[in-house]
Amino acid sequence: MTETPHHEPAEQTDATRRSLLATLGGAALGVAALGIPASRATAAAAGPGDTPQAATGLAAACVLTPEQTEGPYYLDLETVRKNITEGKAGVPLTLRVTVVDTATCFPLPNTAVDIWQCDALGVYSGYVAGGSTPDTTFLRGVQLTDSAGVAEFTTVYPGWYVGRAIHIHLKTHAGGTVSNGTYHGGHVSHTGQLYFPETYNTKIAALTPYRNNTATRTLNARDGIYRNGGSSTLLSITQAGSDLGKGVVGTVILGVNPAATP
Repeated sequence: MTETPHHEPAEQTDATRRSLLATLGGAALGVAALGIPASRATAAAAGPGDTPQAATGLAAACVLTPEQTEGPYYLDLETVRKNITEGKAGVPLTLRVTVVDTATCFPLPNTAVDIWQCDALGVYSGYVAGGSTPDTTFLRGVQLTDSAGVAEFTTVYPGWYVGRAIHIHLKTHAGGTVSNGTYHGGHVSHTGQLYFPETYNTKIAALTPYRNNTATRTLNARDGIYRNGGSSTLLSITQAGSDLGKGVVGTVILGVNPAATP
């Protein structure tokens, strides 16, 4: 292995691209163009705590979310767990990913959402300079979507490393099963990345332990991968309370073709 911590090789988007995603602001136009009644999209969003904005976002996901590169730090662990922190320090992040079938605009239940990210200092588990250390698994995990298409994780706000904006990697898997706490079989139906609003990135960077990260932070606008479809997976962030250090909630909607094998 030639990877070094805090630096990901050039992840330029030679990965397969899907059709352009209508932004959340263009949701109504996207639904109209597809001939999908607004009531159908709203029904797909039904559930506790839903808002008109959530329903609009679900409607926007009726077209495919763009693919983004997997990157060099994926480990095929497939461990099913909600809390992936393993004691890592950082601002608590409740991550809620809603997966929608672009053919029907309805939520996709029993879809495996597989995420991996770096810690506050920009380090991924399983990798160190000069090779792999598979004995570490922090900030990696899989959750299956519920009947509303939602997978939820308890994690921490990611840090950063040279050349990349703050992000979380993600895959969705379809058609597999869970046994002994591990997801098996099926196929990958989407590979992408999630991003964070710069207003929150700046505030988080000033907090402990992030302020101990000496790597130069790359803004979203300067990240070549973000510029190729990243705005469609920009998380909507809300604070859990008045103290940012106490935690945030991040939500996103993915439009996926469950039969695809990108």
